[in-house]
Amino acid sequence: MVTMRSRSRPTSRHRRGFTLIELMVVMAIIATLLTIAAPRYFEHLDRAREASLRETLAVTREAIDKFHADHDRYPATLQELVDRRYLRQLPLDPITDSRETWVLQAPPTGSADEPGNGGSVWNLHSGASVEGKDYERW
Repeated sequence: MVTMRSRSRPTSRHRRGFTLIELMVVMAIIATLLTIAAPRYFEHLDRAREASLRETLAVTREAIDKFHADHDRYPATLQELVDRRYLRQLPLDPITDSRETWVLQAPPTGSADEPGNGGSVWNLHSGASVEGKDYERW
């Protein structure tokens, strides 16, 4: 003989779910974790931008030096480095996130490559102005 079991539903009036207090406790824990993690995250982003700026400056300065060794003059613009394939594209300033904010430095006076002699890009610096950071001296 086969007996059938009857499945009865719980007759409780309460539905299963989270109470308001449980949700508030979870939100408080998440907020506490964010207050610890967020400053570290933004500090890490700043350090990554600075490392990228150092690398961009080193690569671009090396391209300027190679241009000078090949042509016996400094480039007139950064675009000339791109046109002659010393760089693939104009470098991006990672601090300002722009290609237009570079501060270009002419060759020192008394050199054969003064700006009037065809070369005006001897060095470059970031044009970023961030309080507490001295990017224009890098």
